[in-house]
Amino acid sequence: MTARTCLSIILAAGEGTRMKSALPKVLHPIAGLPMVAHVAAAAKAAGTGDLALVVGHGAEAVNKAAEKFIPGATTFVQEKRLGTADAVLAARGAISTGYDDLLVLFGDTPLIEAEALVAARAKLAEGAAVAVLGFRTDKPTGYGRLIVQDDSLVAIREEKDCSEEEKKITFCNSGVMAIAGSHALALLDAVGNANAKGEYYLTDIVGIAAEQGLGTVAVEAGFESALGVNNRAELAGAEAIWQRRRRHEAMLSGVTLIAPETVFFSHDTEIGADTLIEPNVWFGPGVTVAQGAKIHAFSHIEGTKVGPGCDIGPFARLRPGADLKTKAKVGNFCEVKKAVVEEGAKVNHLTYIGDARIGAGANIGAGTITCNYDGYSKFFTDIGKGAFIGSNSALVAPIAIGDGAYVASGSVVTENVPDDALAFGRARQKTLPGKARELRARRAEAAGKTP
Repeated sequence: MTARTCLSIILAAGEGTRMKSALPKVLHPIAGLPMVAHVAAAAKAAGTGDLALVVGHGAEAVNKAAEKFIPGATTFVQEKRLGTADAVLAARGAISTGYDDLLVLFGDTPLIEAEALVAARAKLAEGAAVAVLGFRTDKPTGYGRLIVQDDSLVAIREEKDCSEEEKKITFCNSGVMAIAGSHALALLDAVGNANAKGEYYLTDIVGIAAEQGLGTVAVEAGFESALGVNNRAELAGAEAIWQRRRRHEAMLSGVTLIAPETVFFSHDTEIGADTLIEPNVWFGPGVTVAQGAKIHAFSHIEGTKVGPGCDIGPFARLRPGADLKTKAKVGNFCEVKKAVVEEGAKVNHLTYIGDARIGAGANIGAGTITCNYDGYSKFFTDIGKGAFIGSNSALVAPIAIGDGAYVASGSVVTENVPDDALAFGRARQKTLPGKARELRARRAEAAGKTP
């Protein structure tokens, strides 16, 4: 059987005034990814071939984000806000191309699940002209009700138009629809605006289809899947739901989370089995962690590759470009940026490593810093295999420390150190017997105190 073609239209033209933000509502992130991109990902997972994005307010910003996060989407502009049916028809050029299925989605519903969209498409394959996603709630106030008779959806009734009996219905409209491509334009063009607001409502196509004897059905989805975001409080609520889902997935895939509610993932975080994650760990975008790693408490990781068996933290910060190979160690209060830490190398305490390579088995002492920036440009530090860098050393880049080299504690190293060489970069110590007593006496006298 030939696979059914599908176009998803994501409505992203709303101004989102309740967000009280200069950023268009659909670009506010959940797990580091704009809400609209979450919707697009669900549509793709449901078998969508092409995506149409209908924009309005903040069109330029939304288009720019689409290029990055939703590659291949075609954008259309809704010039005036004349209702949801009008917004869908802004993508007439895409609809008229001809698809078996049409999905209408909303850019502010980031928790929509692909399974629900697949179920709606399945109803179209069975012959329905319109399939509406609905959800059940014991608090239906404010939602449109789905009126179902004999397994057919006969109407979507806004609450203000509901009878007292209809207000008791707990099956509510999510707004998401699947429409048979062969009927889509005819149904949409038949929508009128004879209402108080003079707008063209997408929900009207249910009644229009029913009047024409076309099949109209409701498909039940979970309440969370249909959850829309209109303000910052709801954004935080959606983030919490997304994180809860992701933590659950991680644990079922073999990851140990000691305090799951304190660990935060990004949309693209990848964690290998048998990884242990302690409390209060934050993963930014672009992190992959191989199996068997340990991420200790209060670590902050983004744009990083963590190899098998690595040991991170506590209180470690791994910034973009950090690349830790097998069994590397980055300990407490260390920061690594744009640097490779090779197999078995250790960066244990109170250390900054930036724009560098740490060779396999090397040991970096506490308080070491790579001085990689002169105020204008960044420079590279190369530390060889098995090198030992003593505590409180400053390595002034560009510089190379050879294999097996040893840098004495407290050194400021400004010249390359050959393989197996010992480097001192500090002043010679001088000890003056009795001078401490004399110094205390002078200072006490100056301060008018008894030594």
